[in-house]
Amino acid sequence: MSTVRVKFESKVPRTPGELWNWSTSVRGVDAEMGPILKLEFPKGMTGVPQDGNSLGKPLGNCKFLLFGLVPVDLSRLTFVEMEPGRRFVEQSPLLSMKEWRHERLIDPAGDGTRVVDTVEFTPRFATRVVAWFISKFFEHRHAVLRRQFGERRALPRPAGAH
Repeated sequence: MSTVRVKFESKVPRTPGELWNWSTSVRGVDAEMGPILKLEFPKGMTGVPQDGNSLGKPLGNCKFLLFGLVPVDLSRLTFVEMEPGRRFVEQSPLLSMKEWRHERLIDPAGDGTRVVDTVEFTPRFATRVVAWFISKFFEHRHAVLRRQFGERRALPRPAGAH
């Protein structure tokens, strides 16, 4: 078993605050992950606690459902570092992983915001297959992020319209 490290970066024309609120809300996570995976969050959870009191403590069990139907993994959702508005590190025990660490960094970048996900993990089995899936999955998450927050283009107006 070897540790795999992958990194994904996107720049979107929105404020860091907008991206932070999205990234730490159940709604935002659901949107980024779907329809590939559905994460069943602990009952009543709407966002990641940011007060620091829960760091290092599991927030509860989360089931991963492939296409929203087939259970494929279980996580004890745990955040170990939090810089509200800028960065979090989620380091949750997973059934499928010996180790898992996901860091999201949100930084101002000129006329927008840079979102960087760095994921380090050690699968318990099929390292190449799992690494491929995680890479494709985070590519999907960043594609959703760019679509959700991408440039809004003005609609063409007929000549002579004001």
